Amino acid sequence: MAFGVYIHIPYCLQICPYCDFTKYEHGKIMPPSDYVKLLTEEIRSRAGDVPEREISTIYFGGGTPSLFEPRLILTVLEELAKAGFRWSTAEDNDDGKRLEMTLEIDPATCDQARLEGYLALGANRFSVGAQTFNERLLKVAGRKHSSHDTVELLQLLKRNKVNYSFDLLFGLPTQTLEELRADVATALAFDPSHLSAYCLTVPEAHPMSKGRAPDEEQVEMFNVIESELAKAGVLRYEISNFAKPGFESKHNLLYWTDQPYWGLGTSAHSYFPPRFSKSVDAVGDSGMRFWNAPALSAYEKEVRRSRSHEWSFVRDIPDAHREILERHQALTDFCHTSLRLKRGLDENALRLRFGNAAASLVTSILGDLAKGTWIQPTANGWAMTAEGRVMANAVFEKLTFLADDLKGLPGPN
Repeated sequence: MAFGVYIHIPYCLQICPYCDFTKYEHGKIMPPSDYVKLLTEEIRSRAGDVPEREISTIYFGGGTPSLFEPRLILTVLEELAKAGFRWSTAEDNDDGKRLEMTLEIDPATCDQARLEGYLALGANRFSVGAQTFNERLLKVAGRKHSSHDTVELLQLLKRNKVNYSFDLLFGLPTQTLEELRADVATALAFDPSHLSAYCLTVPEAHPMSKGRAPDEEQVEMFNVIESELAKAGVLRYEISNFAKPGFESKHNLLYWTDQPYWGLGTSAHSYFPPRFSKSVDAVGDSGMRFWNAPALSAYEKEVRRSRSHEWSFVRDIPDAHREILERHQALTDFCHTSLRLKRGLDENALRLRFGNAAASLVTSILGDLAKGTWIQPTANGWAMTAEGRVMANAVFEKLTFLADDLKGLPGPN
């Protein structure tokens, strides 16, 4: 079983109008060193109830982690080590990668010296939050960096021969198909090993919902991204993620393959599957999700409250910040996350996790969907078709279960 740690750094150069992650404008909240002190306190007070000590992946996300000097990132890593955690040494890729340590960086926030500092502390993967190379669209998206800043950062990464992922945002107001093609071509010129393509998602009343291409053109935009990346050997492995073989995000795969992860910092989410924690009764038979307060002041109070004694699932997590999963909820999550992956849902894994009766219920639904154009059988189970990926929400709706749907069905042996 793999295990990952996510550390949220909520500091940003600007507040982008489309972003719904917890973030604050750099310079308007506590100094980064004070936030790191909270992170180290959280690790010290809560590590005792995390049973796994070997970490497979570490992900510094945000926000903009590259606003933090390498010494502050190192402080967090050192605190994890002091708490008894060790880095994985399993070589499960042909390129010899062991622990995957990702750090999100934005244009205009990282130079040679800072990059060398991150590399020295063990970062071996970087995620570039560029979004677009188009100057006009950068302004539409509320970004402060320029296309020149992005190019300079990508040149820096290429010179240092580091592994990185590129974030591409499409479906922006007034964006044309030709502009999207230009963005893809420019990104590919730097030979990224991984690319994440996200369609802008905002509420209907949001100012950025106006002037966008119609739905059918947004679908065409995604098809262009997939086809152009495939020509370059960057292949889709999840609905929105593409990689050269062997360079898929190990950390994100934890989320899609029912693996445990621990989130640190404001709003960070965690998931402990059944039989993972020492506090089995607290986790329940189907696993547990829990999360930190999104407001910085509330997060600080939570950390201060737990500093005087070892943190416990039962004692310290507010009811509003945890969810003991019921069987039908875990089954729903398993189906949705599995089908996000190109390889799809593994029928044997489904039966092992939930039992034959529940698996038969799921495969019956998938079999009906396969009579249409959304689902297709694979050697090991089922996967979404290209049309199914476009209609993913409709597919997931069919595979959303209520408690009554599983009532009376026996579990795994």
